[in-house]
Amino acid sequence: MPKSSPYSSNVWNDSRWIRAAAVILALALLTLVFRRTFIYLFESWQREEYSYGFLIPVISLWLAWQRRAVFVNGTFKGSWWGVIVVAAGLGLVFLDAAASIVSVNAYALVIVIAGCIMTVVGWRGLRVMLAPVALLLLMIPLPVFWYNNLSSQLQLISSEIGVGLIRALGVSVFLEGNIIDLGSYKLQVAEACSGLRYLFPLVTLGVIVAYLFKGRLWMRWVIVLSTLPIAVLMNSARIGIIGVLVDRFGSAQAEGFLHQFEGWIIFMACFALLLCECLLLHRLSGDGRSFRQMMQWEFPEGDVRKSTSLMLGRPAMAAALALALAAYPAWALPQRAEVRPARDDFSAFPLRFDDWIGKRERLDSIYVETLRFDDYLLADYVSASTSSDQRGAPVNIYVAYYASQRSGRAEHSPGACLPAGGWHVQKWQRYEVPGVHVRGEPLRVNRAVIQKGSERELVYYWFRERGRDVTSEYLAKWYLFADAVTRNRSDGALVRMITPLKEGEDAALGDEQLSRFSASMLPLLTQYVGS
Repeated sequence: MPKSSPYSSNVWNDSRWIRAAAVILALALLTLVFRRTFIYLFESWQREEYSYGFLIPVISLWLAWQRRAVFVNGTFKGSWWGVIVVAAGLGLVFLDAAASIVSVNAYALVIVIAGCIMTVVGWRGLRVMLAPVALLLLMIPLPVFWYNNLSSQLQLISSEIGVGLIRALGVSVFLEGNIIDLGSYKLQVAEACSGLRYLFPLVTLGVIVAYLFKGRLWMRWVIVLSTLPIAVLMNSARIGIIGVLVDRFGSAQAEGFLHQFEGWIIFMACFALLLCECLLLHRLSGDGRSFRQMMQWEFPEGDVRKSTSLMLGRPAMAAALALALAAYPAWALPQRAEVRPARDDFSAFPLRFDDWIGKRERLDSIYVETLRFDDYLLADYVSASTSSDQRGAPVNIYVAYYASQRSGRAEHSPGACLPAGGWHVQKWQRYEVPGVHVRGEPLRVNRAVIQKGSERELVYYWFRERGRDVTSEYLAKWYLFADAVTRNRSDGALVRMITPLKEGEDAALGDEQLSRFSASMLPLLTQYVGS
């Protein structure tokens, strides 16, 4: 009787091959549907603060792989709720395609992955895989305005603590916002000191360490939440060290390779502090296991060589069909050409209107490169009529216009920028400007009285969003998304006006002047920012 060949059996009778083929098919369909998303993520990971993003999918897959034995021990059944989650994620993809704001697509990708898992293993299985799936959220860059506000506040805290350390070491230093003046050298924390760029990698590392740590749930949360103060304090230490080195050995200590190397040392020091924190929490817990046992990979019991009980049922097939149907439209759907309203350049903005006479100013190139606007107006106006303005103080107006707020471009709120310049907000409120109306509605602005040393100023600012005047940053972002979908527009502008206040002068006098200026200027503004 002839021997049977080891290759004579049909490999597709082995369910492992079926599952492997299903995984490959799912990955291919995800690649087709989220092609633009993967390009966006790849480009974002080129930035220093998100350079760790390449590792997140690998770590997530490893965490999922080391949990695989769970699916040997129990029976998991796919859920139709997973199909609904996949459909919701795909709906977000096409809604996002209409808005052409690719960052939303990245969240849709994680939603679809979670839905696909549910179609195979149900809610119970998704809970097992929750940590690997949730970790994928950390590979997505923060929205620009959240990142700007967060980084500005953390840089201010780091600057103040760092300057305190420099002074404690006997070095004379002056701090003005995020500018540290060492006499012979000025260190711009927001630009030159990128220590806070390690915040996001450190948070990611904290999440992984917390996942490995076998302590109580509150201890894991402490580990994750502690990454924020650790990053700030260690960056402050870095600022202090750089300040002392610059004072002792010159400005080269704050530039080039040495500066980047110092940042890497700080990151490794942050990691060491995280491990020390875990050791302390381990001792406080009273757990009898060794610290090594508390931190090692934990593999659930079960023989992973056995075939699992997973079946690719109807929910999984329905999810695959939904991805297949979405693949071609997602690939072939062209990106809509954005509607940009006709407008005049600010170079033509009048320097004389009513009784106001202006003088145009220019922004330094470093600010132009950072703010990334398409056009701007910066000018000082004074009233030519002393009878109507007894103050004689100028009004400074700044308008930053963005023809598109997609691809990471967005208005920078003065609420974050003014403190970075050393200004302290004495009073802030939303304010209805008396006697000034826009399209029949009262003009509402953010009003702030700010002070730096002996200087005081009154500030008005708001956002002009496609014919709307908005004071809330969050509401402005909602209108941005809604108008991108329904009107295919994402243009907008930040309008800011400032007038100085004399010592002891009532801010109400500044209000009167800014009200008069607003009433004269606003009828001209629409021509330059669109309606």
